[in-house]
Amino acid sequence: MSDDILFEVAERVATITLNRPERRNAFTLAMIDAWADRLEECAAREDVHAVLVTGAGMAFCSGGDIDELMKQGQESGPQERKDELTGHVHRIPRLLDRMDKPVIAAINGAATGAGLDLALMCDLRYAAHSAKFAETYVKLALMPGAGGAYFLPRAVGRARALELLWTGDFIDAAEAERIGLINKALPDDELMAHAGGMAQRLADGPKQSIRAIKRAVRAGESADMSASLDIGATGYGILAMGGDHIEAVDAFLEKRLAKFK
Repeated sequence: MSDDILFEVAERVATITLNRPERRNAFTLAMIDAWADRLEECAAREDVHAVLVTGAGMAFCSGGDIDELMKQGQESGPQERKDELTGHVHRIPRLLDRMDKPVIAAINGAATGAGLDLALMCDLRYAAHSAKFAETYVKLALMPGAGGAYFLPRAVGRARALELLWTGDFIDAAEAERIGLINKALPDDELMAHAGGMAQRLADGPKQSIRAIKRAVRAGESADMSASLDIGATGYGILAMGGDHIEAVDAFLEKRLAKFK
């Protein structure tokens, strides 16, 4: 497994750290594959209830490694470039779309280009005050190939997404919070405690309920109201018969904290 991706599991939280700080965590295809492999592991492991993604050093992720991109441009044509995205980079959004465990991004610094797109794929996003954000494709006369045109409008709306995509301008963490790009901006030295605390809170919670909620919200983004209501009612009925619900009710009646498996 690549040293460019660090991975650890503690107390039901898996932490994935992008580890090329000397390159501002710009990713190579090998690094993307290692990242995707770890996400597959997170999805499969019973001892992982939540996932936290962050970057080493001063950046979260600056997108694709420009040296590798230039080499690929000299050696491949349009179809080969597309295949590099669909066969490697696109593994991550497809995995995250299937994963019903919570995935949290702790954005410790700049998130640009595909690095921003990859952050947008996470369920919750917390950022350090020093973080900055930009969809920089247009500055290289490119367009988002990693999912930015799909994820960004869903976070901030169509008009604001187009403005960010067409200009490639940077915004700071305060503006990112204001427009809904991130959940919350935090002092740099509080970021990991806050994001990690949320990951731990979710990992300790009723896992079937948390996962069913994520599935229902995802389905509701494309389903009509009737279908969404049916999804909610079906899930509610199943969860009402589950052990976590019984434990939650018992804990409430006994005035104690619930302990979920």
